[in-house]
Amino acid sequence: MRRPRRWWGRKSTPAKVETYTRWSFHFFGLCEVLSLGVSTFEKAGGRLAAGLTLPVVAHASVCMLVASRSLDWTRGRRAQPVRLVWTLGVLTALIAVGAIALAEHGPGGAGVDTAAGGIFGGVLCFGAGNITLGVRDRRRVIAVVAGFALGAGIVSLLLGLPGAAVLGVACLVLVGGGFLAFTSVFSVWLLNAVYELDEARETRARLAVAEERLRFGRDLHDVIGRNLAVVALKSELAVQLSRRGRPEAVEQMIEVQRIAQESQREVRDVVRGYREADLEVELAGARGVLGAAGIACEVRDGTSGLPAEVRSALGWVVREATTNVLRHGDAEKCSVVVRVSKGRVVLTVENDGAARPAGQGAGGAGAGGAGAASDGSGLAGLRERLSAVDGTLEAGHADGGVFRLTAEVPLPAARAVLEAAS
Repeated sequence: MRRPRRWWGRKSTPAKVETYTRWSFHFFGLCEVLSLGVSTFEKAGGRLAAGLTLPVVAHASVCMLVASRSLDWTRGRRAQPVRLVWTLGVLTALIAVGAIALAEHGPGGAGVDTAAGGIFGGVLCFGAGNITLGVRDRRRVIAVVAGFALGAGIVSLLLGLPGAAVLGVACLVLVGGGFLAFTSVFSVWLLNAVYELDEARETRARLAVAEERLRFGRDLHDVIGRNLAVVALKSELAVQLSRRGRPEAVEQMIEVQRIAQESQREVRDVVRGYREADLEVELAGARGVLGAAGIACEVRDGTSGLPAEVRSALGWVVREATTNVLRHGDAEKCSVVVRVSKGRVVLTVENDGAARPAGQGAGGAGAGGAGAASDGSGLAGLRERLSAVDGTLEAGHADGGVFRLTAEVPLPAARAVLEAAS
C-alpha cells in the first residue's frame, strides 16, 4: 500500500495545486451537508429532518461532481459539462422551491421554518458558486449569481414577504453566491496560472538547449565554412593547372592539405571548448537555472586559483547535479558548497527533493532521487571523470530528507605527496 507522503511527494507542483483545489471544492460540499443538512436535526427532528437532509446531500453530491468535471474541462481533459451544469441548476431550483413550499404549507413551527429558510438560501448560494465553474465568460458568471439572487427575491415577493425581507433574501443570496463564485473562479485562475508557469519553465529550458545548439552550429559554421570555401577554390584551381600540365598544381594541393589539417585542429578546439566545464561558470549557471525554476539555490565558493583540471572535473559535477535536481524529485532548496580541506577540494551538493526508493537505506550507493540520474549513467560518468584526477564521488540520502552528493579531488601537491609515499 502506498504511503500518503510518498504519493504526495511524487506529484509535481501543478499536480499538487490541482489536487488541493479539487479537494477544496469537495470540502465545500461537505460544508453544505454539515451546515444545512445536519443542522436541521436540531431545528426539526425525526422524519422531517431526514427528509430535509436527503435533498441537501443529493445537491452537495451533484455540486462535487460538477466541480470535478468542470476542473477536468478547464484542463482540457473532457468536454464542457453543459448538461450536468443545467442539471445542477434545475435541482437547485427544485430544492429551493420545495423548501419554501414546506415552510408555507408544511407542519408549523419556528424550527421548521428556520430550517426550510436556511436550506432555501444555502442551496442557492452553493449552487450558484459551483455552476460558475462550468462557465468561462465573466459576464456569464455575473449573470448566474445575479439570476439566482433575482430568483430568490421574486419567490420571496410572491410569498408575500415584506419589501425589506425580500431585499434581505436577495442580498444574502447575492453576497453568499458571489463569494463562492469568486472563490471558484479565482481558484481555477490560480490553477491555470500554476500550469502555465510550469509550462513556461519547461519552454525556457528547451529554448536554452536550442540556443546552445545554435551557438555550437554557428561556431562550426564560422570555423568550417570559410576553410571549405577556400579548399573548394584551390582544388578547382589545382584541377585546372593539372590539366594544363602546370607544376603549380602540386603547390595548390599542398595548400589544400594544410587548410584541411588546420580545419581539423580548429574543429577539435571548438568541440573541446564545448565539452569542457569550468567550475566558476557552472556555479553561476546553477544559481541562475535553479532560481529560474523556482528553487532557492545557495552557492558558497570559498576557493580560488584551483588548477584547470580540478575546476573542469568539479564543473562537470555541478552541471550533472544541477541537471538532476531539475529532472528528478521536487526540490525547493538546493545548496552548493566548495571548500578546501586537508589538501583536498570538497564539493557538496544537497537538495530537499529526494524521494527514497523502496528497499534502500539512507545513503545507499544506488539511491535515487533528485541527485541521481534516472539510469545511474550520470553518476558513473562523473566517477570516471573524477578518477582521472584521483577524485572520489559519493551520493545518497542523508538525514533530514535531503539528497547529498559529495565529490573530493586532491590538489596536485597532495597527490604528489601521496604518490611519493606510495
